[in-house]
Amino acid sequence: MRLALPSKGRLRDGCVELLTHAGYEIGALSGSGARAAVEGIEMIEMRPRDAAAALAVGQLDAAFLSTDIVTEHELDEYDAIPLGFSRCDLIVASREDDGRRSVADLAGAVVATHLTHTAEQFFTAQGVDVRVVAMGGSLEGVCAAGIADAIVDQRETGRSLDANRLRVLAEIAPCQAVFVRRDPEAFGDLVLRVEAALAARRQRYVMLHLPKGRLDELRAMFPGLESPTVLPLAGRDDLVAVHLVVPVNEFWARLGDLRALQATGIVAIAPEALLV
Repeated sequence: MRLALPSKGRLRDGCVELLTHAGYEIGALSGSGARAAVEGIEMIEMRPRDAAAALAVGQLDAAFLSTDIVTEHELDEYDAIPLGFSRCDLIVASREDDGRRSVADLAGAVVATHLTHTAEQFFTAQGVDVRVVAMGGSLEGVCAAGIADAIVDQRETGRSLDANRLRVLAEIAPCQAVFVRRDPEAFGDLVLRVEAALAARRQRYVMLHLPKGRLDELRAMFPGLESPTVLPLAGRDDLVAVHLVVPVNEFWARLGDLRALQATGIVAIAPEALLV
């Protein structure tokens, strides 16, 4: 089985971190188009656009991509698992000083993008006639220099748009990293491990001491909890030890409430994996 990883950038960093967390030894992948056999999987580092093209024609079995690349190469029918990192927005932007305020104002304009198919579909759906031109490199600079009237590009922090004095006219779609595979039954062990690692990031394993009579209040505080593990404490009849798994945001939001229940010895640990 052949699997493509991004060869550089923020998307690659997130994929490497996730696979490492899931127990894959991928030190042989150096970020420069390297190849390595890892637990029976041939992993190949490639540019995401190249990986998507290879996946579409069956030269790869799976790839780590972003949702905008999936849409651009019409891979939407393939099984895709959202990974929750490398989040950004696909946007339309033009110069702040050009007087445009909406996508409709781009009628007759030249729009530069890395994603020509996606851009053409968007403007067609909007009923706006533009000329879409494929360009590489920094699209913000291309627009700022007046080589294009507008761009369709990713926005991560917005700093580059601000630096080039560009205004967002529309948000096309939110984007994130995804694991895409041709066969939804393939890479079962990798998917199991990756999903367990992702689930663990969103949870905390919490241990605390609690007065016996306040267990029902604890259950009410975390309604998604099936049942905590309750253990006796040596030499104490008034307290019990409680172990539970809760979403990380809920743990921090309810920390004061746990104190109000007279919980003590509160310890929260990030689990390595979580399977439910």
